Amino acid sequence: MSPLAHEADLVVFGGTGDLSMRKLLPALFHSDLEGRLAPQTRIIAMSRGGLDDADFRGKVDSEVRQSVPDESEAWQRFLGRLHHVSVDVGGDDTSGWAALTRLLAGHEQRDRVFYLASPPMTFGPFCRDLHGAGLITPQSRVVLEKPLGRDLASSQLINAEVGRYFAEEQIFRIDHYLGKETVQNLLVLRFANAFLEPIWNSLWIDHVQITAAESVGTPGRRGYYDHAGALRDMVQNHLLQLLTLTAMEPPARNDREAIRDEKVKVLQALRPIVGDEVSRFTVRGQYDGYLDEPSSTPPTELSKRVETFTAIRAEVKNWRWSGVPFYLRTGKRMPYRRSEIVIQFKDVPHAIFPGGSPNRLVIRLQPEEGIELHIMAKEPGAGEVTLKPVPLKLSFGQTFTARVPEAYERLLSDVLAGNPTLFMRRDEVEAAWRWIDPILEAWESSSELPEPYPGGTTGPAGAHELLGRSGRAWHEEETP
Repeated sequence: MSPLAHEADLVVFGGTGDLSMRKLLPALFHSDLEGRLAPQTRIIAMSRGGLDDADFRGKVDSEVRQSVPDESEAWQRFLGRLHHVSVDVGGDDTSGWAALTRLLAGHEQRDRVFYLASPPMTFGPFCRDLHGAGLITPQSRVVLEKPLGRDLASSQLINAEVGRYFAEEQIFRIDHYLGKETVQNLLVLRFANAFLEPIWNSLWIDHVQITAAESVGTPGRRGYYDHAGALRDMVQNHLLQLLTLTAMEPPARNDREAIRDEKVKVLQALRPIVGDEVSRFTVRGQYDGYLDEPSSTPPTELSKRVETFTAIRAEVKNWRWSGVPFYLRTGKRMPYRRSEIVIQFKDVPHAIFPGGSPNRLVIRLQPEEGIELHIMAKEPGAGEVTLKPVPLKLSFGQTFTARVPEAYERLLSDVLAGNPTLFMRRDEVEAAWRWIDPILEAWESSSELPEPYPGGTTGPAGAHELLGRSGRAWHEEETP
């Protein structure tokens, strides 16, 4: 058993919801299967479902069982860890809190992890009710799912509410992108390989592209997406996190706070995009058919204005990155599902062979995690030298025989171990919102609607013009 596997009570608020059933419970089962959960660790779901333990175990058995390995003995052991408590957060009925108190009684020395897989407006009331029930111990931690607010002001309010009852070191703000194997390998790639550091700067790098593309739309989720949009849903958290890890300075040590300190410095160095610059350096689009997709709520005026695609030209104003644009792009109903970071190097100083193209480092997060270094090579044959870009590939799936854990497995293990390195600190979240807010405000005050684009394409024309004005193009457009 892992030395990190000590006894804990993991309480999941929203424990019968979609996130819990699709991600959290399968991740916890894999942790159990691989010996990373202590024998007495319990998983306690909280919801308004009115279920008892047997009902909840039956629900998990029917909805989760088919998505995990066929290990009957391990599955039965896992089901035995599960409990359910019905609770009315922020309401007058306190019987649920009394039931949770009885369940946790006698285990005050265990770590208590409260995972809030619920909308952000519930974070404050949940923590207040936890405090009122006397359930927060010095060994307690709370995990907050994104989105953490809609803007800087609402984010600060949520942080302040949660901070009344939990110290900052007890708060784990989760972004599942940071649990992906390739994201963690990005730090190793940069800081454990000496040949990269001398060229990881504006002298050698022309620009950086960070893309998170999805082939699906928002069927059934338009009610949520109308109020979120791509900028809040993806850029403020996922893409800015990838930008910070790509651009950060080498930390003095592999330390939880040293790494997070360097990430905050990157966000603080982002050049603000304000006023008229918003229309020049950002693009928003909406795929055709968004308003017609089935949903529990009919389309509104807000539906017409929400972006399902955005592209941004960002700049990190410091010595390392001066003059290097960072292009951020995310969208739905694109031709592929792909998340990647592309480091585009500059041309060779003096080209003696015609037909060459700059080297490129592609760090792929999904669907197949891996790293590709595109170099120029001579095509076989007599006569004139003909160049062709050739990728040197590292596929994690082919190179490493061990199963690659899902992002939530790593992050849940870190929460249980009390390791906050891959989680966002309060100043980090708020620095991201400070940069995002002026873009949101400009979009919301504009009379222009998002630029339409056909589903199954790489986004609106404005996104290609964003790079085209400087003679650049998105990665897939350059791929032979």
